Amino acid sequence: MTSFDAIVIGGGHNGLTAATALSRSGRKVVVLEAHREAGGALRGDTFHPGFRANGPAQTINRLDPDVAKLMALPAHLAGGRELSTTVLSGSEAPVILEGAYGDRITGVSPEEAERFRTLRDKLIFQAGILRCFLKRTPPPLEKIGMGDLATLGTAGLALLFKGREEGRDFLRMLLMNVADVADEYLTDDRLKALVAFDATLGIQLGPRSPTSLLGLYYRLTGEANGRIGGQFVPEGGMAALGEAFVAGALKAGVTLRTGAAVGRILADRGAVSGVVLESGETLTAPIIVSAVHPKTTFVALVDAAEIGTGFRRAIGNIRSNGNVARLDLALDAPPNFNGVPEDALTGRLVISRSMQHVETAFNPSKYGELPADPVMEVMLPSLSQPALAPSGAATLSALIPFVPYTLKEGWESGRDQLRASALAVLERHAPGIGRSVQAARIVAPPDIEAAYRMPGGHWHHGELQADQLLVNRPVHAASRFSTPIKGLFLASAGSHPGGGISGLPGLLAARHILAGEKR
Repeated sequence: MTSFDAIVIGGGHNGLTAATALSRSGRKVVVLEAHREAGGALRGDTFHPGFRANGPAQTINRLDPDVAKLMALPAHLAGGRELSTTVLSGSEAPVILEGAYGDRITGVSPEEAERFRTLRDKLIFQAGILRCFLKRTPPPLEKIGMGDLATLGTAGLALLFKGREEGRDFLRMLLMNVADVADEYLTDDRLKALVAFDATLGIQLGPRSPTSLLGLYYRLTGEANGRIGGQFVPEGGMAALGEAFVAGALKAGVTLRTGAAVGRILADRGAVSGVVLESGETLTAPIIVSAVHPKTTFVALVDAAEIGTGFRRAIGNIRSNGNVARLDLALDAPPNFNGVPEDALTGRLVISRSMQHVETAFNPSKYGELPADPVMEVMLPSLSQPALAPSGAATLSALIPFVPYTLKEGWESGRDQLRASALAVLERHAPGIGRSVQAARIVAPPDIEAAYRMPGGHWHHGELQADQLLVNRPVHAASRFSTPIKGLFLASAGSHPGGGISGLPGLLAARHILAGEKR
């Protein structure tokens, strides 16, 4: 039996961040990772001989600077060349947004570019109000502290400085749908399609669903290279960033054990005492930090007798069925997309011709069906990461939203249908790509669930909607990283503030634990 000051379950970037912060405070910390490699969603795999794909994450747009500093991430991994976004409609020339979410726009009229910048600036300002609350532990509703009042005051002052009209507009727009907001500001269908796509990617809402604007707010609470709305791919790819998180944890003195799946969290009379691995080995510690899905923590690892039925029911009701699939292609050569300049091929290509296109792609998912004409986010990772493909060949990865976890027809035939639909869309925009395909793999939400041990296959570990954010993430009784079991804390994407490659759930959980010890 081995003893530690803290045990962290899960070796993804949030678990490694929490472990590093605790270790730097002088604790003896071990991270237990079930997979043979640490890194979580930053971990890729080989999908065809000689061809590798990244994990669920394709770009970095919210890596927190405090996390990068704590983990001692090298500059070329904590930031990088800012990626452009190219919107492909098929009927018109592409729209290309460069800089931090459209500092510079080509392919639309100067008047439309100015309208987009007006909307962009408004959304970034409004997202900044939410960002104030995402960077700190949610306050207990029954006990608001001075720090919480200061945050509220800062948010209020920001609105006051913008004027009463801006304050009213923020309250008006907060729970609106993204389609109505886009219609107010924009006239170009391609730009409307982009904001609709970005607002709903990874969320079970369509553009005309109430509160769908929240998804775009959440995206714009992140930053890259110190710029709100920026995005980049680390030099060397996502796997290199995952390896840097591992290196940072090891340098801080963290013990990392891979291939060490936890079978049970030991708890008695409402307090933890350690864990038992699936191998039967027991490790003890007064603090357990679970950086895996909240459902895994409380349904699979904790004895039901240790938590109340109401709490367990609330955990079971977390909506976390994923709705994004990924298509990975092994290609003989890099494809040519109609009208897309060569330098834009290393950025993000969004295939979405209008708001109606996004809404139509969403509708079948409500009934467990696949979109006939999917929208998608396409990247060619091997152009900037040559090691992903043999010389002269290429990889393509496309995120396809609105793909239901539970498919009415079943995934045995559903994979072939989705693959055919996606390839047909790609053929329209990159003629001849079908002849270049050596292998095509569909990674559906159930596959993500199995590969990354994410119940439901949702990369955020739970829907990012109003009832599952802030003091309700993952549920109210565990929204401040503490849980009803003494010594057990949460630190995954299912915790505050949510998903994405930010490291904030891990960092804030560790700060909460350390602050509690000082009280």
